[in-house]
Amino acid sequence: MTNAIDRLTTPQVPIPAHLGQATAIEQSRAVAEVQAAVVVAQQCPRDMVRAWAEMRAACGRLSLASRAFYAVPNRGHGPSVHLARELARIWGNLDYGVRELRRDDTAGESEVQAFAWDQQTNVRSTRSLIVPHARMAGKERRKLVDLTDVYLNNQNVGARAVRECLFTVLPADFVAEAQELCRRTIEHGDGKPLDERIADMVAAFAGIGVRVPQIEDRLERKRGQWTAADVADLGVVFSSINRGETTAADEFPTARVTAADVTGDQRAEVAA
Repeated sequence: MTNAIDRLTTPQVPIPAHLGQATAIEQSRAVAEVQAAVVVAQQCPRDMVRAWAEMRAACGRLSLASRAFYAVPNRGHGPSVHLARELARIWGNLDYGVRELRRDDTAGESEVQAFAWDQQTNVRSTRSLIVPHARMAGKERRKLVDLTDVYLNNQNVGARAVRECLFTVLPADFVAEAQELCRRTIEHGDGKPLDERIADMVAAFAGIGVRVPQIEDRLERKRGQWTAADVADLGVVFSSINRGETTAADEFPTARVTAADVTGDQRAEVAA
């Protein structure tokens, strides 16, 4: 009678005669690895109580919450790939990643596949994409020639697809509560009073050329009326700008003329 070890180490699919020995060995290893992952997931199921408790603890940390959302102009906002990966780690028994299936330098495109697989429940989500070797610069497409640029572009597109795959596999209520807790953590900040956090945010945006009147135009409120939720939203925008997901010009396209602009006196703007 064949035991469990035999089933894991014996290939379950016939190997074509034209394949080389190294390829056949690699196929056998891959089959055994997948089978072993399923067996381990079934024998060591996730602890649901532990997973929910760890998620709540993780989302209460500002280091994660500050990276939990993204904002892209004209494309909306939502939970980021950083949050998706952390939730996948906590949930456990979940495999995910990006594979580059094909690269055609002549046609200037690659085919990539993103996937997420819950090995315990055998729920799987995949996304196959054709990724042009190009990047948008303003409103024009710029071709990518450098191999590192092509690789990074493929991985960037793949990461966004992985995010969607993970959120398809993870329980909806698990993800929803994680987002809500991260939002509360951002609003609470690191324990500083609201006026200090507003001042820090204003200084941070000033460092990338965004002035107070531009922020007021975006929020449609004067600085003295900003809330903790406003600071949280601004924090998401600032992080997205730093990660290169958007630009300050796209997020703050207009600005009013202020006394500081006319006189060059920065004190007039700080007092706004």
